[in-house]
Amino acid sequence: MNRLDQAFVEGAEQGAVRLLPFLPAGFPDVSTTMAILERLTPKGCTAVELGIPYSDPIADGPVIQDAFARALATGFRVEDLWSALREARPRLAVPLIAMVSYSIVFRRGPERFVEEALMAGIDGLIVPDLSIEESPVLHEICQQRGCALTMIAAPTSTARRRETIARISSPFIYYQSIAGITGERSALPPDLVQNVESLRQLGGKPVCVGFGIAKPEHVRDVCRVADGAIVGSAIVRRMIAATDRGVPHAALVDEIVAFIEELGAG
Repeated sequence: MNRLDQAFVEGAEQGAVRLLPFLPAGFPDVSTTMAILERLTPKGCTAVELGIPYSDPIADGPVIQDAFARALATGFRVEDLWSALREARPRLAVPLIAMVSYSIVFRRGPERFVEEALMAGIDGLIVPDLSIEESPVLHEICQQRGCALTMIAAPTSTARRRETIARISSPFIYYQSIAGITGERSALPPDLVQNVESLRQLGGKPVCVGFGIAKPEHVRDVCRVADGAIVGSAIVRRMIAATDRGVPHAALVDEIVAFIEELGAG
């Protein structure tokens, strides 16, 4: 088992729920990404999703799109992220999941991308624009190399697609709580409990919920019914606001780490 698999096994043994924060890799720069990662511990979060900037994201809302655009405008390159992660990985205590467009994976070649990701210390992938029909190739490569591949189920997914997603997803199933793009919401959807339980029964795996989770109370409410909460836009919005205020590097890192800890405490 890799670090991500182990974290979920240990969480299940301990009856623990999970927080999975999302960070936009390379925003405002790669050094800030590494500094935040170095401050996060398994007590505060189970794993971190690292969003790899892409010019045409399929599911990201305006906040994450803005962070990606800024990272790309400053010259972000995947090679720079891999290099920084290889150097920092011995100091990082939490598993890492790369959330990446399949266009990037395909352009580099699935085998090459997975190998590079693993060498950099990535433990799993989430590829939101990878269709079920096109997933077998990447799924097989990930299985052979020991890289987790987490699939996303949406409220609009058919029963047949949910069955396939639940079967091939590891070590957890990502449930997109609302149809549409990422972003903060004021309330959680009423069908959340039913859909989470259905996926859990189909796959016999933990179900973590993302899209729309913005506050500690949201994390608390989600974790009453699901196995984990994924928070993205609320974190990224604070990063953008701090950057626009000209907050110094160290203070920005402190602010984001404190907010993630606040979410975890929820």
